[in-house]
Amino acid sequence: MTIRADGSRPASVVEAVALPVLTGLAVFALWQFGTSSFGVSEVLLPPPTAIAARFRDLLPTLLVHTGATAGEIALASGVALGGGAILAGLLTLSPGLYGALMPTIVLFQIIPKIALAPLFVFWLGIGSPSRLVFAIFLSFFPVLVSTAAGLQLAGSEAVRLCRSLGATRWQILRDVRIPSAAEHFFSGAKVTVTLAVIGVIASEFISAKQGLGYFILLASSRADTSAVFAALTMLCIIGLGFYLCVLAAERAVLRALYG
Repeated sequence: MTIRADGSRPASVVEAVALPVLTGLAVFALWQFGTSSFGVSEVLLPPPTAIAARFRDLLPTLLVHTGATAGEIALASGVALGGGAILAGLLTLSPGLYGALMPTIVLFQIIPKIALAPLFVFWLGIGSPSRLVFAIFLSFFPVLVSTAAGLQLAGSEAVRLCRSLGATRWQILRDVRIPSAAEHFFSGAKVTVTLAVIGVIASEFISAKQGLGYFILLASSRADTSAVFAALTMLCIIGLGFYLCVLAAERAVLRALYG
């Protein structure tokens, strides 16, 4: 049996896949049983079978809205990940810049950024730019802070050795700090893609005429609860897809770095 460096063992297939699936099935079974047994109105909480049937019926419409939402999520995530990593590298190369900007970055982390969504509509209008910029703003900080912390925590002995051999700050960043910060970057990336989903949906509640957020708002106004849950199901599929993409990239990069 393989043992990790921290003494733990990797999860088996049963632990990693079967247990979560079985737990989910148990939750859905209890949900179905509870709504059927207690006569819960479908307007309040439809059973999973009703949601599945509604999802099947609405699938063509949901796919149209999904295309608009997924495209904005992908663009916002890409810009946030790239911009956050680049700015983290610049902050690491310049200690003065790090000291000047990091307190402000931490302050922005504290602000309830979701409350600023109407301001982005006011500044940029009701089109796609306001949704994209807000989603980037919402999802940018986790990957920036995580990557910057990883770059700062790179092995001090390796950094000192490189400096003693005449390596430049850029060479140290490229050859020592970036490989050491890879895990930190991907930890932040997993949060970033999740927040990008939230940012796009929140913006679609305010300013969109297409997308899953708009569809959810429209279905809610009609008290079509099963349609809302169908859209939420599609949204979960999208979010899981982006998360799995980050997870696959993480495994590929870490395998390339560490074997």
